[in-house]
Amino acid sequence: MLNRLIAAAFLVFLGLTSAVFFTVALLIWILTVPVDRRLILLHLFSSFWASLYLWAMPAWCVQVGGRRREAWRRNYVIVSNHQSQLDILVAFRLFIPFKWVSKAEVFKLPFIGWNMWLNRYIRLKRGDKAGVAQMFADCERALSRGNSIFIFPEGTRSKTGAMKPFRPGAFILAKKMAVPILPVVISGTNAALPKHSLNFHGRQQMVIRILDPIPPEQFNDLSVEALSDRVHAIISDALKKMAPA
Repeated sequence: MLNRLIAAAFLVFLGLTSAVFFTVALLIWILTVPVDRRLILLHLFSSFWASLYLWAMPAWCVQVGGRRREAWRRNYVIVSNHQSQLDILVAFRLFIPFKWVSKAEVFKLPFIGWNMWLNRYIRLKRGDKAGVAQMFADCERALSRGNSIFIFPEGTRSKTGAMKPFRPGAFILAKKMAVPILPVVISGTNAALPKHSLNFHGRQQMVIRILDPIPPEQFNDLSVEALSDRVHAIISDALKKMAPA
């Protein structure tokens, strides 16, 4: 019962503060869009907005590590494993510039979805060929303008925390646009908030870490499938090392 009360209070807090933060986001967009073409300041504010919900929950602790400076030096196709709804909030804790690739339904959410529109994050209509083609076109356009793209290549969250096979989209993009891949590993979010759950499971440490980038010259001669398998193995190995003994 206490767990559900905490979850309900958290959702109310999220709803009330989202209206306030969206107003601030809209003001930032109005003031900066003429000079900040990549909308980096708005994205960093969105990162603060998302991080606030992690800071507000005493049971959650996030450790951020790895080569964050790399993400400021140039653009990447960023790929990560996907364990929980919390992965999105945790990824924002990196405070690095990128554009999300997210399912189209999220953009319809009041305030949070509207903020995704302001940030020019990229919509994906699953199961729709025209929507997928548009997503690829939007990703290519964003990469050509110097933006990084953040993708969960598993597509959906893992129920157990074990990694699912990667879909090829991120790796097709990286090869076509000759953009390096930046692997990211996330651990602990599945235990903090399992799939299809709104219950909070006690104190939980979550970790997000940026791994070494993979430059195009290391995968130019690889097939999309071989590249996908290689990145999957890199993230999987890192995840196993982060798992509690």
